[in-house]
Amino acid sequence: MRLLKLVPDNTNIGFVSVRRWAFGLTALLTVLSIAAVGFRGLNLGVDFVGGLMIEAKFASAPPLDKVRRDIDRLGLGEVSLQQFGGPNSVSIRLPPPKSTDEGATNQVVKQVKTALLKDFPGVDFPRYDTVSGKVSGELIQNGILAVLLAVFGIAVFGWIRFEWQFGVCTFVAIAHDVLMTLGFFAITQLEFDLNIVAAVLTIVGYSINDKIVIDDRIRENMRKYRKMEMPALIDLSVNETLPRTVMTSLTILLALGALLLFGGHVLRGFTAAMMLGVIVGTYSSIYVSSSLLITLGLKPQPLDPKLGGMGGAERVS
Repeated sequence: MRLLKLVPDNTNIGFVSVRRWAFGLTALLTVLSIAAVGFRGLNLGVDFVGGLMIEAKFASAPPLDKVRRDIDRLGLGEVSLQQFGGPNSVSIRLPPPKSTDEGATNQVVKQVKTALLKDFPGVDFPRYDTVSGKVSGELIQNGILAVLLAVFGIAVFGWIRFEWQFGVCTFVAIAHDVLMTLGFFAITQLEFDLNIVAAVLTIVGYSINDKIVIDDRIRENMRKYRKMEMPALIDLSVNETLPRTVMTSLTILLALGALLLFGGHVLRGFTAAMMLGVIVGTYSSIYVSSSLLITLGLKPQPLDPKLGGMGGAERVS
């Protein structure tokens, strides 16, 4: 039976030849993402801002002004409304109840439900979440710290495992992937909660997996072809690992696509972040991280006579 090959044998794509265009596009997207986060901000979920979030599902798309007016009459504090997952679903955010007792939260939910049922018969409340302001502040700090430590730790690993140029390239590429994800959430205003932090960390893990495979092949070829020019050597290495990169990315995207279609709106933000991360991570591995090695002055090094042969270079299937 003939094996399916998404990338033909002996593929020879000149990735390095367009590196300046790739660097320009990467810089532009990074600046736009930072600007989007700075000006639009992230639609932080209850996990990060604290308060009470009530999910209300109406029979038909409700007028938000009327929903806000009904809730304002209850005197529960400033209310924030946002449609998500469809025009019939509305996220209602309220300040946290003065009492941390679960009974107080249930009482607020009951008040909101009673007020809305008068004008919107059949409204349903699938879920609600509450987080105190102190806990939300700790979650913000821990979430940022987790992402920064992951990116920094991976960069240090690349530095130690290979050479310092690999560590710098890995840091730049992963920082780009994370910023693209944040920019996407700033533009779309999808809710950014702890699930998305988990998605960002997963994206970091996927990106480093792809980059390590390519970096290891580059280092192996540097020992095999010590007289080859670096642009040609990097093109060779990326093309050799391209079938693995494409197959891995496509299979992950297929699984995420099914999750996006059938996973419900609760997982929509997580799945969207993962799909974007896979695409951006593949792009940065091929066009940014590898080509940046040339800019940083990486050159093939002569073999240590004590090592002999391949110098213990690892093979990548």
